[in-house]
Amino acid sequence: MTAAPDLYCVVGHPIAHSRSPWIHARFAELTGQALVYEPLLAPVDGFAAALAAFAARGGRGCNVTVPFKHEAAQCASQSSQRVQLAGAANTLTVQPDGSWHADNTDGLGLVADIVQGAGRSIAGCDLLLAGAGGAAAGVLGPLLAQQPRRIVVTNRTAARAQALVARHAELAALHKVELLAQGQQGLEGDFDIIVNATAASLAGGAIPVPAGALRPGALAYDMMYGPAAQGFLDWARAQGGQPRDGLGMLVHQAAAAFALWRGVQPPAQQVLAELRKTLS
Repeated sequence: MTAAPDLYCVVGHPIAHSRSPWIHARFAELTGQALVYEPLLAPVDGFAAALAAFAARGGRGCNVTVPFKHEAAQCASQSSQRVQLAGAANTLTVQPDGSWHADNTDGLGLVADIVQGAGRSIAGCDLLLAGAGGAAAGVLGPLLAQQPRRIVVTNRTAARAQALVARHAELAALHKVELLAQGQQGLEGDFDIIVNATAASLAGGAIPVPAGALRPGALAYDMMYGPAAQGFLDWARAQGGQPRDGLGMLVHQAAAAFALWRGVQPPAQQVLAELRKTLS
């Protein structure tokens, strides 16, 4: 008798727009893994209950998207250093005792897409991280591990940038990276890579960095993708930068989660190319 495929999900609110079910189904097909991956809509105030019900159905792991990443970290009995630094989790795995282990693969996905997708080395570069919320917190640790020369975190509320920098100061020192916080007003310097981790694109707001921040040919990366990223990408192109949206980050963070669950590394670049073709 054939065993039932393992059950996984992506949980969020809203969730119908998520590309994760397609991505993971394709990963499973290409790697020969027997699994079912479904979208799970949780009430805004009902994440823990939805997670418990999913586990009761035999769920083995889940990806977590907005607005539950901070709550996901709190629901886990064990967590990776990435989660402890970020205070947020996007990947949960059921342990043998039934408890949840939390990890955060967002930064792994971003680094992989910058290095493999955009063909840019982060080592030794000057990098600007715009934003100090959950999205920025999830990627700062893996960016530091790439050993850039300098990372500047900028945010509309300077105190939030300072708090994020303080939380990562020990890791920055370990990797010998200069880590600074600056407010958006009076931001100084130019950069090889700019990562937009703010919600400005989604809200149609102003570009969160001044035009002079981009060096000629610099990579300007928006963690959003699709129409939400278009304003930032157009701005970067007009400044002579190399624009890139976050679709590759989405696929690569999913690949990292898949590898954590299944012990198999899926072909992220192939699936990304297929997804871009589908969306175009």
